Amino acid sequence: MALVDKPSARETKRLQTRERLMGAAIAEFKRSGIAAADVGAIVTAAGVAHGTFFFHFPTKEHVLLELERREEERIAKQLTRFAASKRDLQATMGEAIRLVMGLERRLGAMLFKDFLALHFSQTRPPEDESRYHPVIVEVAREIERAQTAGQVDPDVQPFNSAVFFLLGLYALLTTTHGWPQQGAMLDDYTARTLRSIGVR
Repeated sequence: MALVDKPSARETKRLQTRERLMGAAIAEFKRSGIAAADVGAIVTAAGVAHGTFFFHFPTKEHVLLELERREEERIAKQLTRFAASKRDLQATMGEAIRLVMGLERRLGAMLFKDFLALHFSQTRPPEDESRYHPVIVEVAREIERAQTAGQVDPDVQPFNSAVFFLLGLYALLTTTHGWPQQGAMLDDYTARTLRSIGVR
């Protein structure tokens, strides 16, 4: 029987500290927005020294990147389960929109807007662009599946189309936040996206 190495006490403590900082930072971002968030308030709430924050997160944006990674993984898992029930591409894209919009309830309006804006921020911390983006991968997989079934134009690049769809969605949600006609615009956006890849 293979033994699984347990994390050392030091590593366990480091991870616990990181989680406390993450929770305190998210609470502060919900209250103040990321730009106005006070690192002093975050470390006080987490019960750690000021420098500890920067040991774990070089900038406030790095907290948001970690949140993005976690939420992408969560959304991708839910989308995978939804698509496994043999839904069509329109239903799957609609579910992707519903799951992303559900983040507003989880994060609050202010943090949700910061979360979306991070995708277009000039101050976004650099990262490995080949990093796994599970929501993009899942949407691309469903586009490819529809393409194999002859429902999408054969010259469409599924991964590119998934990127275009999700970045367009984030931009639309950012710029139409609170608009009464947002729902109709999202329906139109989905319909136009599907037509652009050959779904009629």
